[in-house]
Amino acid sequence: MDSKRDMKDQESERVSKVTAVLLKSRTGEFDLESILFLKLRGLGIYDLGCIGECVNLERLDLSGNNITNLGPLSSLRLLKILNVSANRISNLEAISICDGLQSLNVAGNLISSIDNIHCLQSLRKLENIRLKDNTYNYTNPVCKNSSYRNILLEMFPNIRVLDGERVVGRGSDLYQLCKDIDETIKDGFYRNGQLPELPDCKPWVDNDFWEIKRSNNAIIDEAYKQFNDVLHECRLLNNRAAHVISQTERSLSLKNQPKQYAV
Repeated sequence: MDSKRDMKDQESERVSKVTAVLLKSRTGEFDLESILFLKLRGLGIYDLGCIGECVNLERLDLSGNNITNLGPLSSLRLLKILNVSANRISNLEAISICDGLQSLNVAGNLISSIDNIHCLQSLRKLENIRLKDNTYNYTNPVCKNSSYRNILLEMFPNIRVLDGERVVGRGSDLYQLCKDIDETIKDGFYRNGQLPELPDCKPWVDNDFWEIKRSNNAIIDEAYKQFNDVLHECRLLNNRAAHVISQTERSLSLKNQPKQYAV
């Protein structure tokens, strides 16, 4: 019953166009210019409507909608973080003048080539770009190009995180090391296109390694004994409490029953 009600609520919340009423109800703000953070995820939106009037917006989540045109976002010059993943976007020209943009997630869209991304080169503060998200299996047609990562890193020298992987700064060496290890393992596994036979795996430790061994220390033995005694007392108290609660509930139920009179 609850699941059906939740489904009905989600269906009723689905909207096609962003309106001032929607923005105010979602944020609790009376003035659209006062909105700094906005989440409109998974509402079925395909028309961004008046969202451009939120000129002071800094964080915007429009993921999981049906958006194709980002035109109304061109006025959001203070926007820092934009998530438009899982939409139907093929053109990013509209956000090329959002000078303050630092993080952009366009995974799961229709970006078909590097040419569609060239327009973002003017965004000097852009440090985080995501075109692919393996967690949700989101991607773009451009990601099929095996060299797209290298091209993007050349296009955006200030990029620190690409597709969720840190490529510059703290942690980048670890990502590169893991990649190198994976490639080395793959190269070692496949020789002449065939997977070589591997020797049987042997346990790292003896079979009795994980067994708890009794100590000869008298102090430790006494601690074990005291702990078991306390545990036993706790179980007895729990059983007594359960019995008292049960009796109390029974007496209360009998007390609340309506009295019956013989006629």
